[in-house]
Amino acid sequence: MSLIDISGNLLFVAFIAYLVATLLFGGSIKQANATGKNTGKWGKLAIVVTIIGFVSQLAYFITRWIYTGHAPVSNMFEFTTAFGMFIVGAFILIYFIYRLSALGLVALPVALLIIAYASMFPKEVSPLVPSLQSHWLTIHVITAALGQSILAISAVAGLIYLLKVVDLTKPSKQRFWLEAVMYCLVVVIGFVAVTSTFSAMDYESSYNYVDKEGTTRKIIYNLPPVFGMNEYEAVEEHGMSPMVEMPALINAKKLTTVFWSLLVGSVLYLLIRLIARRRISAIFQPLVKRVNLQLLDEIGYRSVLIGFPVFSLGALIFAMIWAQIAWSRFWGWDPKEVWALITWLFYAAFLHLRLSKGWEGQKSAWLALIGFGIILFNLIAVNLILAGLHSYA
Repeated sequence: MSLIDISGNLLFVAFIAYLVATLLFGGSIKQANATGKNTGKWGKLAIVVTIIGFVSQLAYFITRWIYTGHAPVSNMFEFTTAFGMFIVGAFILIYFIYRLSALGLVALPVALLIIAYASMFPKEVSPLVPSLQSHWLTIHVITAALGQSILAISAVAGLIYLLKVVDLTKPSKQRFWLEAVMYCLVVVIGFVAVTSTFSAMDYESSYNYVDKEGTTRKIIYNLPPVFGMNEYEAVEEHGMSPMVEMPALINAKKLTTVFWSLLVGSVLYLLIRLIARRRISAIFQPLVKRVNLQLLDEIGYRSVLIGFPVFSLGALIFAMIWAQIAWSRFWGWDPKEVWALITWLFYAAFLHLRLSKGWEGQKSAWLALIGFGIILFNLIAVNLILAGLHSYA
């Protein structure tokens, strides 16, 4: 068995461990709610299984690094799996400080969805393009991912906070937007489902197209094409032609993936609603009824307080240094750069509103969720739809 096969097996072990740990955290919380007492036994077992998963994923990260000869963060598969790992690492650290099992019930499923999302991208090891052959790949990308993972914990705490305080029995904006967050999580599951299905079917459709530099290229769709690349011509089609041609700025293949994810995710969401006969947020609300709101608010705030400077260092300062070395300019208004700046400005505003205006509790929780939404938009939509220097997968 090769080192890359061992690496893949370790990632699978981590995924299973996180899944088991989520169930254990859920069982621990459910039993605690039923008995009125904290069940330390189940919580301890859950965190042990989480640590086993994290160590396995860390071993995956190291073995893939050894095999490739560079930090495994050079494409969407590698970066996204690393992002999921860092979220789990941040959760473990915060768990040992605050001992709050409810965090695991949300943080681990978020990490699972991110890792599952990563698994849909090509896992093959490819040579680095010249601009990525630098030690700044490791410094910039890992630091940025670490910052984002710590910021993600603030969103986890915010979601739990809102699940407890929002009244789901009465129509309100808070109820609508909280359910919208749950819908987005189901859409990610829809993405995993649809891409896994067509991958198992070995679906492929090939087209030639003209990119924004005027060069003719070939692209292979792994889902039935809804949107066509700029000036596309079919090489080999399988049952469906694109309905709309997109300009060269838009990656129509990845936009098609987003379309199918939204479609399947929406159907899945409606099925869950029909079977459960209640909102998804209402399904999870009983599990958080005993959490300490003041503690959650503190976790959310401290996560931003720590994650913001780390993100600033990795996503802006180190990125600018590397951009100057690779492209002879600090800033170029690439879509990824723009959204990194938007993310930074948002969290700067978050801290300003928290410290100067006293935005605590629900307001802070909503801001944390919006911030993580911006991070995910940067990770998913900007990488998958908009063509730019950072469209590396």
